[in-house]
Amino acid sequence: MAMQHHDLGLSQADVTGEWSRRAFLKASAVAGGGLLLGLYLPKAFAVSGNDDSWTLNAYVRISADGSIRIMSVAPEIGQGIKTSLPMVIADELDVDWTQVQVEQAPVMPEVYGRQSAGGSRSTPVHFDEHRRIGAATRQLLLTAAAAQWQVAVAECTTAHGQVIHASSGRTLGYGALAAAAAQLPAPTLASVTVKADDQLHLIGQFTSGVDNEAIVHGKPLFGIDIEVPGMLYAVYQKCPVFGGTVKKANLAEIEKLPGVRQVLVVPGNQDFYGLDGGVAIVADSWWQAQKARQQLQVEWHDSEAAGQSNHGFDQQATVLQAHPPLQILRQDGDIDAAFTSAAKVLEAAYYYPFVAHGQLEPMNCTAQWHNGKLTLWAPTQNPVSGQKQVAKVLGLKEQDITIHVVRSGGGFGRRLFNDYMAEVAWISREAKAPVKLLWSREDDFQHDFYRPAGYHNFKLALDGQGKLVAFKDHFLTFGENGQPLLAAQMSRDIFPAGFIPNLQYGASLIPAHIPTGWLRAPGSNALAWVFQSMLDEAAHATGQDPLAFQLALLANPQSSSGSFNPQRMTAVLNVVAERSGWGNKVAAGHGLGIACYYSHAGYFAEVVEASVIDGKLQIHKVWAVGDVGKYIVNPSGAMHQVQGSILDGLSQALYQEVPIDNGAKLVNYHQHQMLTMAEVPEVDVEFLKTDYPTTGLGEPALPPVIPALCNAIFAASGKRIRRLPIKDQLLS
Repeated sequence: MAMQHHDLGLSQADVTGEWSRRAFLKASAVAGGGLLLGLYLPKAFAVSGNDDSWTLNAYVRISADGSIRIMSVAPEIGQGIKTSLPMVIADELDVDWTQVQVEQAPVMPEVYGRQSAGGSRSTPVHFDEHRRIGAATRQLLLTAAAAQWQVAVAECTTAHGQVIHASSGRTLGYGALAAAAAQLPAPTLASVTVKADDQLHLIGQFTSGVDNEAIVHGKPLFGIDIEVPGMLYAVYQKCPVFGGTVKKANLAEIEKLPGVRQVLVVPGNQDFYGLDGGVAIVADSWWQAQKARQQLQVEWHDSEAAGQSNHGFDQQATVLQAHPPLQILRQDGDIDAAFTSAAKVLEAAYYYPFVAHGQLEPMNCTAQWHNGKLTLWAPTQNPVSGQKQVAKVLGLKEQDITIHVVRSGGGFGRRLFNDYMAEVAWISREAKAPVKLLWSREDDFQHDFYRPAGYHNFKLALDGQGKLVAFKDHFLTFGENGQPLLAAQMSRDIFPAGFIPNLQYGASLIPAHIPTGWLRAPGSNALAWVFQSMLDEAAHATGQDPLAFQLALLANPQSSSGSFNPQRMTAVLNVVAERSGWGNKVAAGHGLGIACYYSHAGYFAEVVEASVIDGKLQIHKVWAVGDVGKYIVNPSGAMHQVQGSILDGLSQALYQEVPIDNGAKLVNYHQHQMLTMAEVPEVDVEFLKTDYPTTGLGEPALPPVIPALCNAIFAASGKRIRRLPIKDQLLS
């Protein structure tokens, strides 16, 4: 049942962020093709004046009073994309942000192209095309004004939502031109010219999120707020053992309880990515459904996950690591000869656990079944995939399913999986009523798609000058049917591959039947820690400065390292060292740790200052420097993404793990802690603006902070962290 990224409509670049410049340009070109369809909507759709406004294309609607409505094509999960992408159109359209209202676009991938949120890809996929859509729309308005004035288009300019004919002093607002502009043939996106950098007035400006006021005032906004007339409420009880199905339950007793309308057994098929088996209780209120659930008694058919546990995984890892890897991911040079002639050999074993997403808004979805058609209001990161999944589960045509994407209270990759959509769709059809399904917090933690755990066994060889001459990693990951579980793979090009003459990356699989998936910075959130910690170990073992050690590696490439650009990484390392005062003396008990990582097309280097005094850890400050290309569209959102990523990473490092023992032994936040306000350090953020394509920021700032913290702990205390979470290891 191991699921692959393409099953959810995601590419390898979505998952790993391994984007070359070539891949970026290719993706942009493909997306641009989709948007050409969007710009040239049939006139019946594109032009309508029934509410005193005119649709110039699928993205822009202008009212007579000059107000502008711009469609946001990607799901908003807190990453700020609902603000930043419309800013791009508004800038090229030459309108003030106060004139703009933002609406969530309907799910129409044939018009809008990619409509998912994941892999930090919304900005790189849509940025260039959105600029061109704004420019093309502005061109329509210029053409309409020039025709009305009987002057050449070249004589006209725009500013603040107006077309200006400077020589005659005439102006016309966009609202007065929209009707005529909507009738004109649209220019091709390739033919329009976007603004020069010094003409941009919104891109690069701190801009408040379009939903901020509604959030502050508690207005209905999120999926959990959806209300539909005649709606019932559902809870869903699943087997504690992953993939278990219902044998029997006290359905008749539950049906008699107050408010309960129906009790439904969902057969399920042990497919984590289809419709998992369970018992649904439908009632007049969620409270009544949840109270009835407390009296529900279910006897389950267990699945292959029965008997699986952390203890058992540790035992299997011990056996596997004593043997050669079952698969060689990469082999450079003569690894055996290099170890034979080495001046120094280091060995170390690292382990990281399964981790849950822990998003604040629990899984929920509302469905309305009517005359063989289904409408869903879904807080999802991937509505197109959800539509396919629901269609498959219910045997419907995709065109008979309408999905309204609503804001999510956190995603971090969890809402790329649409199990809750399939569940509520099935329940609504059986109940023959609109139904809101709301998971409890306990449901969320116990039935997540976890970040996979992993074991790494390193062996490094250094010559007499302390230079790395050989590097081996035997990666023990989790799999099923001979394939790695979702998000349990490792790239062959992960740094320092390509910078050491003799290198071997190998992998072996530990059989497991556990739902796994992508967690913010998937793969990288764990791999950065083990590789950057091991390089720090090598530097200290040979008496070298860790920064100088990394810079020397980056300056001496040996072979292909995929899309990784060492010059960009060198630049962020140098700047973060300067900002953090790397090399300066720190207080007694304090230490600085440095780490860098390339993921999701972004380059980040980070320094953590931490102290360890009497076994108590305090994180004092984090410096982060990133290179995500030429434009930072909304510095407010960008800063928050970096800060949030760093706090997320610190929480993972300090506290978070999912114990497995016949299922997940985890029920709430007290077992999966996040940093408290008192623990949050100061975070200093700097972006390097380069001439590379603009890329995303939801993920690449997270991976380096975990090794930077652990390296700082070593510098402060001499204690090397090789097993996460840290928890109370410093007390020993």
